[in-house]
Amino acid sequence: MKKYNRMIAVSVLTYLVIAVLLYLLCRDGNAREDTAYKVEMNQIMQGLEDAGAFTEPDLRDMQYVKEVSFFSVGAEIGEFLDFYKNRNGMSSVVYPFAVRGKLMGFVRFDYVVVAADQHILWIAEGALFVSWIMIFSVLWYIRMQVIKPFHLVSQMPFELAKGHLQVDVEENRGRFFGKFVWGISMLRDTLYASKTKALNLEKEKKLMLLSISHDIKIPLSAIKLYAKALREEIYETEEQKVHAARQIEKHALEIEEFVHKIASTASEDILEIDVADSEFYLKNYIDKIREIYEPKCRLSMTEFVVGEYENKLLKGDVDRAVEVMENLMENAVKYGDGHSICLKLYEEDYCQVIEVFNSGSPVSQNEMPHLFDSFFRGSNAQDKSGNGLGLYIARQIMLKMDGDIFARREDEGMCIGLVFRM
Repeated sequence: MKKYNRMIAVSVLTYLVIAVLLYLLCRDGNAREDTAYKVEMNQIMQGLEDAGAFTEPDLRDMQYVKEVSFFSVGAEIGEFLDFYKNRNGMSSVVYPFAVRGKLMGFVRFDYVVVAADQHILWIAEGALFVSWIMIFSVLWYIRMQVIKPFHLVSQMPFELAKGHLQVDVEENRGRFFGKFVWGISMLRDTLYASKTKALNLEKEKKLMLLSISHDIKIPLSAIKLYAKALREEIYETEEQKVHAARQIEKHALEIEEFVHKIASTASEDILEIDVADSEFYLKNYIDKIREIYEPKCRLSMTEFVVGEYENKLLKGDVDRAVEVMENLMENAVKYGDGHSICLKLYEEDYCQVIEVFNSGSPVSQNEMPHLFDSFFRGSNAQDKSGNGLGLYIARQIMLKMDGDIFARREDEGMCIGLVFRM
């Protein structure tokens, strides 16, 4: 902001310096003209004095003096009036003419002031002023509508990154930053809600684990006691041994139920995904994917091909649908061989199908049934980062949008398809 203010100040100073220089040029031009026509008159007067009498001077080389007239001493009054008559709006001056100390009469010089250069300079001064006003207006507009609003919210991302979610975002309705500030405010609210939700979930998990850890001690202690009794051969009859084994099995099932409860709770956290019940056009959806991945594939030298399709109205949440496609495209980029990624679009059973094919080694046949399981990672993902949740979340989103997702191994790569209702 300070640098921008200095730039505005420099523009003001630059204009003032140039304006002063032009003014000095104009003033010098006027001073030169004031002396130029006098020089010509002095030359003519000197010639007349040398001649000793008035004769018509040659004015062809004169720039300012256009006419010279003479009024002799003792002339008629009519000649005197004619002598002082205004002639074509020119400026005039009268000098006495004397020869050897005797007054012979008066010489009148009619001259013009050539002010073209001064006019040009004044025009330049006006043009400079108008230009500067326009530049200053643009700079001031940018300062008030762009720089200043941006300066007010520039620290907001840093505050959010530090976890300071209580910082207020000043409302801005400007055409440039109104939407940006609104988005930052929404981001803050979302982060705050996510943080609150995470804290509540963490609290519930701890309470649940404490409760389960307490409940699990009872069957676990019983299993240990029965196991110890069997090991030390306390039971004498076969019937007593079978009863102990059944008790161990019973308490083991109780522990299994507790484990299943823990796993279900973890899955419910993952499944808590909001999906809007709305509709979107296929073309808009594909355009979003193109906008994201065409530059990315171009940089990685990967061929990205989108097949032909007809624009249709699909059911679902377009933002969630983009999230699903991003998961598929990221997997295609990460696990493919970098040669090609193709999108094939077709209609089947009143549904829109979009298949994402990437060249490379496909997932093994044994791993295919677990491809959409949570935390599952294939054997080809050992050296790549990830948590095994991408396809799992994609499947849950598609199911919530009344759609589906499937996978298919092919000879030259892997294909994953999305099914949208129309």
